[in-house]
Amino acid sequence: MRLSSVISSLFYLGALSAPSLASPTTSTIAKRMSGSLLDIAPKAGTCAGAKFPPECKTAAEAAPFINQAFHTYCITTPGEAAAVLSTMAFETVDFKYNVNHFPGVPGQGTRNMQSPQFNLLYAQSLKLAVDGSDPKAVLAQLTANPAYDFGSAAWFLTTQCSDTVRAGLKTGKLEGWQAYITECLHTTVTPERQAYWERAAKVMGVSTE
Repeated sequence: MRLSSVISSLFYLGALSAPSLASPTTSTIAKRMSGSLLDIAPKAGTCAGAKFPPECKTAAEAAPFINQAFHTYCITTPGEAAAVLSTMAFETVDFKYNVNHFPGVPGQGTRNMQSPQFNLLYAQSLKLAVDGSDPKAVLAQLTANPAYDFGSAAWFLTTQCSDTVRAGLKTGKLEGWQAYITECLHTTVTPERQAYWERAAKVMGVSTE
């Protein structure tokens, strides 16, 4: 069976497993992404050669957890979905990492490489028993559960980004995505990061013009 077929099956099963959380728009997003994660993260077809094998997830392994996160946090527009997908793929080098090794900030990680302070807020939102004085232990609790690990980017968008930023993402326009990067993620737009977003936008059927 081709990998794309595996991913498609995983997304279909994920959508069926949470009918109370799925909206028609969310289901449409899942279908658009089915079989297409490799178009966004082309190195995610295998974990062979990964520097930190326990952290690596293939596209097929990542798919159901991303779908679950979109349902949990009600990511219902293609523009927002493209932003979340591209952030995860870029920050983890196609799902190869969930801990910051370069330069190695203690406690920074999950699939969007959240800073320790946001990992603490995220863990608290999940009602996890965490000690804020030990950011590495907080991160370890989050990365131990793939649903938490892959849910961080969607959580961040829906709880830490302004309504204005989210409205910009929903338009699908480049300017909206750039505002998400600079005003919400507080980082820099680079050609490499933008290339991931452009691939994700294409997969999600977003018109960026």
